[in-house]
Amino acid sequence: MPKSVHSTRHKMVAAALASQRRAKGMSQAEVAKILGRHQPFVANIESGERRVDLVELLEIAKIIDLDVVALVRDLQRSPD
Repeated sequence: MPKSVHSTRHKMVAAALASQRRAKGMSQAEVAKILGRHQPFVANIESGERRVDLVELLEIAKIIDLDVVALVRDLQRSPD
């Protein structure tokens, strides 16, 4: 099994977060500010350089209106 930070599923999570943030019309800096973090925190997650834990995922998803259940379903269908 490859390291999860480089797996297809991890890339899917990062891409979903970035795509939904953009669809919501928000910048990385705006999301980071709401989280009480700096912009590189969000950038590193979206680029795949940083793993996102479940609690962080739920917090970010709430901010950008990401359907986490749908994301998990997509991840379960992924071969990785």
